[in-house]
Amino acid sequence: MERFYPFFLLIGSNLFMTYAWYGHLQDFKNRSLLIVVLISWGVAFFEYCLQVPANRIGFQFYSLGQLKVMQEIITMGVFALFSVLYMHEKLTLDFLYASICLAGAAFFMFRNVAI
Repeated sequence: MERFYPFFLLIGSNLFMTYAWYGHLQDFKNRSLLIVVLISWGVAFFEYCLQVPANRIGFQFYSLGQLKVMQEIITMGVFALFSVLYMHEKLTLDFLYASICLAGAAFFMFRNVAI
């Protein structure tokens, strides 16, 4: 079961990260850049509180490359949901193509792993 902890921690981490990076574009567009940077730093603190343990625990089960690819796939999934549900953007075919490339990366990074 511990092998799946990094996955769940990375999802939580990415929720905070995505909001810190992009949420201000909608929520704080009328605030000064300095205020937005400080708010984003505050949100990013919680991202790191989940990211660091995810990598620490994950490195017991996965290689560094596998952790990175897992992170990127989760990032794309969280970003897609955030884009559609929070920012009201439409996903394009380019997003699908990029996701297919990430699926290929996952295949190559995890093809020799027995789960």
